[in-house]
Order: sequence, then C-alpha cells, then structure tokens
Amino acid sequence: MNVREIMRIALHFASFGFCFYALSGLDLSKIMLNTPSRLAKGQTLLMLASLGLGYLVAQFILAIMYNL
Repeated sequence: MNVREIMRIALHFASFGFCFYALSGLDLSKIMLNTPSRLAKGQTLLMLASLGLGYLVAQFILAIMYNL
C-alpha cells in the first residue's frame, strides 16, 4: 500500500464519522413511531445514510485534491 491509498481509506473513515455525527443530530423519533422495531429501522437508516453521505463527501474531497 502506498500513501495515497492509506490517505484515501483514512479520508473515507473520517468522512463517515463526521457524517454520522452530523446526522445523529436528527430526531428520528418525530418521523418514526417509538416502537422497538421502528427504532432499529431508524438506526439502520441513520447508518446507511451516514455511509452514503460519507462516501460522497470523501469522493468530492478526493476529486478536488487530485484534480487541482
């Protein structure tokens, strides 16, 4: 592994963590009912949204870094 690959992986993890932190501020209890099965679905939705948004943020930053 070279430095670019390590930096790319670290950036993906950091952007996922940042997006998870940002999206955890959403109050999903207002959107979904407060039953245990819906709570688990809400947490899954939060995790998948964080992964998707984190990937997009990391790809955007990498595109800016390597195309300048």
